Amino acid sequence: MTRLHLVFHGRVQHVGFRYTAYYFARQLYITGWVDNRPDGTVEMEAQGSPLMLQKLISRLKGQFDIDAVEAQRRDPVPHERKFAVRGYG
Repeated sequence: MTRLHLVFHGRVQHVGFRYTAYYFARQLYITGWVDNRPDGTVEMEAQGSPLMLQKLISRLKGQFDIDAVEAQRRDPVPHERKFAVRGYG
C-alpha cells in the first residue's frame, strides 16, 4: 500500500476536478481526499496500490489541463476506507 501527497497545478479549479478525482478514485479502489487550495492548485492525498495511483494520475492528466504534479510519499493511513471531497469551492 502506497500513499501519496499530490499537488496539481494548472487549470484545476472550477472545472469539476475534485468530483472527477473522487469518481476515478472510487473506480480504482483508492482512498484519501482531495481539496482546493487558496493558491489555485488542488491538493490530494491518495492511498492504494502503486499501479492504481499511477492510473489515477494518468486519468486526471487526460481529463484536465494539468501543468505539473508535485508528489511526495506519505505513511499509509491504516483502516482508511473511503475517498472524500473536502472544501466548498
